[in-house]
Amino acid sequence: MELLHKGKVRDIYSDRPGEILLVASDRVSTFDIVHPTPIPDKGKVLTALSLWWFDQVADLIPNHVLSADDVPAELKGQAIRCRQVEIVPVECIARGYLAGTGLLSYGESGTISGVELPPGLREGDQLAEPIFTPSTKVPVGQGHDEAMTYDEVVALVGAETAAQLRALTLGLYARGVERARERGVIVADTKFEFGRDTDGRLVLADEVFTPDSSRFWAVEDWEPGRPQHSMDKQYLRDWASSTGWNKQEPAPEIPADVVAEVRRRYIAMYEQLTGARWEEGVGGGR
Repeated sequence: MELLHKGKVRDIYSDRPGEILLVASDRVSTFDIVHPTPIPDKGKVLTALSLWWFDQVADLIPNHVLSADDVPAELKGQAIRCRQVEIVPVECIARGYLAGTGLLSYGESGTISGVELPPGLREGDQLAEPIFTPSTKVPVGQGHDEAMTYDEVVALVGAETAAQLRALTLGLYARGVERARERGVIVADTKFEFGRDTDGRLVLADEVFTPDSSRFWAVEDWEPGRPQHSMDKQYLRDWASSTGWNKQEPAPEIPADVVAEVRRRYIAMYEQLTGARWEEGVGGGR
């Protein structure tokens, strides 16, 4: 196999023309920097949950998945065989609640990615309607992703593609919110990646509604005006911030108790969303 790309979490290999192996590792990053400590089973959880979500949204947009079984035995559970696509250079983010970098931007300017919001919103508030807040895609080790306005997306990819990206992002988010809410989970925000196949069609790629790419809260715990109990990577971000780390290379080692809690939250979210026990998950389990 030929290594084509090494990302923060995923590695991309080529072993057949027109196809790739997308391998989710146990690496974990915060603030766009990879920590030296892996999270056991994380790659399998991300892969299994993404495959489940790809099925849930398959009627909205085609995806790049070919097979989760036709992969090398040593990568079973962590790898997906995919069609090779040309990734659109925009992180497509949908937000339905005020949190994270969106909250910071709102506090500074009353806007997120150029979208004006009403005054007086609190942390954790639900927005009147979900908004499209894209960002740049910065290669690993070359800095941090930066918010983009819709006009900047138009300038980068053209008006037609920008409109498609916004509509697809918000449509996928609506489906995810609906499915998750049925299972007691709020999807506060999430990000998607899209690519173009050899026919020029936009397809859904990478990962979908995982604890790495989404902000998950329990419906029963939601209380605007304070930080929410997270069932996603926010727990690790909060720990990393509490260490006094300057968010530059190198990232700190993660203590064993924090590793265990991150793993527990990821597996709990897989089980709650899919309704399946982790031991029975696609490619997952101990």
